[in-house]
Amino acid sequence: MRTHKAASSNSINRRPTVLYLVCAAAFFSVLLFGIQSSLFTGNQKLDLKTEQQDVRILSEFQSTVKQCVANRGLGLTAHIIDHCNLTLKFPEGTNSTWYNEQFKTFEALEYNYNVCEAILLWEQYRNMTTVLTREYLDVRPKGWEEYAAQRIAQLGADKCYNRTLCEEHLNLILPAKPPFHPRQFRTCAVVGNSGDLLKTEFGKEIDSHDAVIRDNEAPVNEKYAKYVGLKRDFRLVVRGAARKMVAILNGSADEVLIIKSVAHKDFNAMIKRITNPVYLFQGIVLRRGAKGTGMKSVELALSMCDIVDIYGFTVDPGYTEWTRYFSTPRKGHNPLQGRAYYQLLECLGVIRIHSPMRSKRKQDWSDVPSREMIGRAHAAALRLKRSQAGQAGDLGQFGSCKVMGNVDPDNIGPVSGSPDMSDVRKNSNYNKWEVLPFKSLRKEAQDHFIQMEGASLYKMDGNKLDDLSQPCIPTFSLSCGIFSEIGLLSQLSLCTTLVYHFSEYAGISSSDMGGIAACNMQWERHHQQYTV
Repeated sequence: MRTHKAASSNSINRRPTVLYLVCAAAFFSVLLFGIQSSLFTGNQKLDLKTEQQDVRILSEFQSTVKQCVANRGLGLTAHIIDHCNLTLKFPEGTNSTWYNEQFKTFEALEYNYNVCEAILLWEQYRNMTTVLTREYLDVRPKGWEEYAAQRIAQLGADKCYNRTLCEEHLNLILPAKPPFHPRQFRTCAVVGNSGDLLKTEFGKEIDSHDAVIRDNEAPVNEKYAKYVGLKRDFRLVVRGAARKMVAILNGSADEVLIIKSVAHKDFNAMIKRITNPVYLFQGIVLRRGAKGTGMKSVELALSMCDIVDIYGFTVDPGYTEWTRYFSTPRKGHNPLQGRAYYQLLECLGVIRIHSPMRSKRKQDWSDVPSREMIGRAHAAALRLKRSQAGQAGDLGQFGSCKVMGNVDPDNIGPVSGSPDMSDVRKNSNYNKWEVLPFKSLRKEAQDHFIQMEGASLYKMDGNKLDDLSQPCIPTFSLSCGIFSEIGLLSQLSLCTTLVYHFSEYAGISSSDMGGIAACNMQWERHHQQYTV
């Protein structure tokens, strides 16, 4: 009996203990759930607040763009739809003269644009490389096997099954690393071929730029000097014009020729005999309907220049002669869609437009959004896009790279060229941009290079934002002493970390390297600055 009673007593004593434990566990579970719910609700409120701030920032930016279009659009008006979308409209009575035979319609008088997408797209061009390089092919997935084959005409195969053969086709125009850098020039003039160039004497103004970019076979001589200038730095050409490169480059031994198509054995035969630097444009769309040479010239300029001025792009109303300044006029049309898009780009701070009608009034770009305002809008558009896509994580300078790759510092690769070049080319300065000392770059270009830790940024494929990838946050070195303001840093699809650059280039001190680490810690701080 005693044993039974003792057992019963112990059982009774244990029951309250178990009950207390169960109650305690339940209490802590409720407490933990409450804390988690509070944090979740708090995060939701914070996310909602940030989103509301971003919408406000973009709405203010849209209002500035609208006013800019009203002031500068020569009749164009902007109509805001929401914080990202707007419509550009031509005034009633505008004569739409271009008839689309395929769709049986005349060119429209209004065009819808997503300003958020446009900011993200064009700001990332400011930090990318536009020349095809060996490091790009080395790092890109199947770069040599598949992409290289697409850039060679008459290869006879859909892939580079024999890499040595493909290298023989490309080596002549394939630098190891980018010959040109973001922020390399302060001002650049992109000179189109429009006949309206003959209406205004822009020649001296064009020549005053740090670099001048021309298209295809546009002549540069005394006959047209007062209209288009004489300065020759870069020329972007399509395949047809590339076939005439010897004649086109006549008179300039160092004008850089960039081919917007593919390598060809006929081109190589000519290149071996001339002294000019020649490269392939990187990032073209190898299909019909790709962007025209004029727009690609703007991309090229933006990848090297702080300020891009365009001339000869037929952006005035009433244009009736669809011709080039060096050819016989013929009946044309008023290119409304092009006018609208270039006006949008000007009011996004991408380009500055010069034309006959604009030359009659004092040019004043104070109504164009400032770089600071563009920076805030860019950051807001990026956060909204990432939030809508459910993306999170690192928003640093490499946070949006689709492909990351390291280049072997012991296997950098040669400068462009081939053993069978003529003595004229071998003894020329054709590779001067590839061997340019780091110290000779302007300070803004050096700062950008250091802040990017020696990485090169490239497009993968396509012209649309989603084809390239999402850009990273804008960065201004607000509290980082070794850098000046270098503009928006947006990210592209492929990044090659060129670790050898720091050992190759002289002039980067240990204090600069330490500053890189210090600046990297401030990426998120800079990002947060643009949330309010």
